[in-house]
Amino acid sequence: MYDAGALGAAERHDRKLWADHRVRLEAGVVPLVLAPVVGKLSGSPRQANLQRLLRGCEIIPLDESMAHAVGRLLGRSGTVDIVDATVVTVAVRRRARIVTGDRRDIARLGNSAGLRLDIIDV
Repeated sequence: MYDAGALGAAERHDRKLWADHRVRLEAGVVPLVLAPVVGKLSGSPRQANLQRLLRGCEIIPLDESMAHAVGRLLGRSGTVDIVDATVVTVAVRRRARIVTGDRRDIARLGNSAGLRLDIIDV
């Protein structure tokens, strides 16, 4: 699962992120991206690298059940970043790795809920 940091790295044409992305696709792994993460990063129609990355990803919407789970995680953690909390919630439900540029915030959310997260840094 890609968070906002991973999408930002793609937009900056980070070589490590693109190499890892290619390896995932060649192995048949379709990276997950949450719709709120796309919303956070989609500031311009000229983001060609971001658009190219998203073509190889599954975009996951945020439904009511997920929104309530995210709210509970925010309550337990005492944090307010709904996008990071959504990434953690969905990653746990799907047993997905989190590819992030912000390990500290993601780990803090997981730790506050007693969750074990598989985090990959970009």
